[in-house]
Amino acid sequence: MSGMRTMLTSAIMVGALGVGYGMWSVISPGEERRREMIKVIHNRRRCALTLQEFAVRTPSEEEEDARPRKHSRVGKIG
Repeated sequence: MSGMRTMLTSAIMVGALGVGYGMWSVISPGEERRREMIKVIHNRRRCALTLQEFAVRTPSEEEEDARPRKHSRVGKIG
């Protein structure tokens, strides 16, 4: 009886592992989808870095007001 119980338990565990692997293989993305996801991630990262760099380089209103202005000679005589 003990041997039968061990075999039944082993069969159930192997079956559960098989079902888990089957579900994982169905749910996991294929190679083409995986490549597409990587491209999207890289594009988002590049956009985020570009926006971050733009924010760092763009002066705030206070900095803009404190910056000396260059005077234009357009319209002046002399």
